[in-house]
Amino acid sequence: MTIRDLISAYQSNRKTPAEVIRETYARIRDKGERPVWIHLVPEEEAIERAMLLGSYRDNLPLFGVPFAIKDNLDLVGTPTTAGCPEFSYTPAKSATVVQKLIDAGAIAIGKTNLDQFATGLVGVRSPYGACSSVFDERYISGGSSSGSAIAVAAGLVAFSLGTDTAGSGRVPASFNGIVGMKPTRGALSTAGVVPACRTLDCVSIFANSCEDAALIQSVAQGFDESDAYSRPAGQPVAWSSRGFGFGAPRPDQLEFFGDESARALFDRAADRLRELGGRQVEFDYAPFRDAAQLLYSGPWLAERFAAIREFIEGHPDALHPVTAKIIRGGERIGAADAFTGMYELQRLARVAESQWRGMDVMLLPTAGAAYTHEEIAREPIELNTQLGYYTNFVNLLDLAAVAVPAGIRSNGMPFGVSLIGPAWSDAALLELGERFGSQLPARMAQYCPNGYVPLAVCGAHLSGQPLNHQLAEAGAFLIESTLTAPEYRLFALQGTVPAKPGLLLQPNGGTSIEVEVWAVPQARFGGFVAGVPSPLAIGNCKLANGRLVKSFVCEPIGFSNALDISHLGGWRPYVSSLASVDKVAVQPG
Repeated sequence: MTIRDLISAYQSNRKTPAEVIRETYARIRDKGERPVWIHLVPEEEAIERAMLLGSYRDNLPLFGVPFAIKDNLDLVGTPTTAGCPEFSYTPAKSATVVQKLIDAGAIAIGKTNLDQFATGLVGVRSPYGACSSVFDERYISGGSSSGSAIAVAAGLVAFSLGTDTAGSGRVPASFNGIVGMKPTRGALSTAGVVPACRTLDCVSIFANSCEDAALIQSVAQGFDESDAYSRPAGQPVAWSSRGFGFGAPRPDQLEFFGDESARALFDRAADRLRELGGRQVEFDYAPFRDAAQLLYSGPWLAERFAAIREFIEGHPDALHPVTAKIIRGGERIGAADAFTGMYELQRLARVAESQWRGMDVMLLPTAGAAYTHEEIAREPIELNTQLGYYTNFVNLLDLAAVAVPAGIRSNGMPFGVSLIGPAWSDAALLELGERFGSQLPARMAQYCPNGYVPLAVCGAHLSGQPLNHQLAEAGAFLIESTLTAPEYRLFALQGTVPAKPGLLLQPNGGTSIEVEVWAVPQARFGGFVAGVPSPLAIGNCKLANGRLVKSFVCEPIGFSNALDISHLGGWRPYVSSLASVDKVAVQPG
């Protein structure tokens, strides 16, 4: 579900915001509320908001776009918990960035799960449940913005907001095969955000493309007088699209923690940047690595304690045990220790400055390895530290970063890289990230892991429809809501129970049809296909971006006496139109 797809559907009247919101809640019901969501906006309230938008308006850049909000950002009238029920309060107004997005036409769906008080990169430290990667439930989702990443990766919303102090907007993006943008510190207001480290916190963006992330950031950014750490926009940092220098650490400084397939994927990512005109240079990662190690020591650990000191002292048993152990470590840090830490960071920053003389942008793995829930349970702090090896320094050194998918590891989990630049290089990073993504030879691979078959469905198997349970029973999961290429017609078939459509390839005179792409385990794909009744069959379908995937198609005999519903753009609008007719039929008079 990309913003471009939604806006295109609205512009052509193939969909309305109210229909999209109903579909959104249907997908959420199908997946289940926990552990992704902590609070949902009541469905009728979200639909009412959608209906108030009226017809498509160009002056609302996010017209009718559903989004999710990490539950340490305020949404008026909806509780904010920061992953701790005892901390909960109901704000009288929304966070500045949330309100900007709503004013631009976006529709808030709910608040998402997180590592409690945004402390962690794992996504399991929450009383609302431990989140898993959409690629494999055995593996963690990454955190702390776990629910926000999954909401996008699972196709529940078009984009979401998280926060990023140590990598929380990047690691979960990497483990779920999506884009995670960590803007320049202060570019997006943190007013209305529960602080972790107030001097470092950033609101982050999860999206399906860098193009979407750039649009969202353009709406959400801006100086905010109510935020003491907001900054007026600086001079944009850019570099030539031809001949830019990108830095990669010395080979002996790269850590993949035993995952050699990740090392190979990182090398391929460097190859792609060279194909885009980049000039690779080697740099010394030591000052960045050493700065990263300061984040959970000295001033910044004490700052985490200061952020919730009153609460933690009044509710000593309310915190997750690991969260409490980490944050309470800040109690022991004195003022002299804090200054010592700040002096060391300043020294490292000066050393790091010299490394930027030879490069415009830095290329790093987002996370060296991906871990299972079982592994994290055995070593919760040590493995969390490893996940921050390439992320913890970015805010400390006042840099911007975008995490982008870069392939699939040998264990079936996605691998991602981060493009990192100086403050105010946000737009340039997103532009490069978009070009990097467009160069992936098999873009579907970043969504559909090894061992799964991507299958497009257009009717009774859609989320919320009567046969969707068959996909769930086969172990499939939703990876994308999108459109076909404009080469198809959709027909309502006669005599099928439950009612089903037939998809027909018609290169001349065709249109784009709404589909969902599901990842079906290869081991169960044959059994699933064997259960497909005539006149339906499994064939190929071209998606709007040109990818070919397996899909439901129809035998020619099925189109006899079938009703052409292509003008509606999909099966759900047709089903809704039948429901509307039924309601009219039972009205008195």
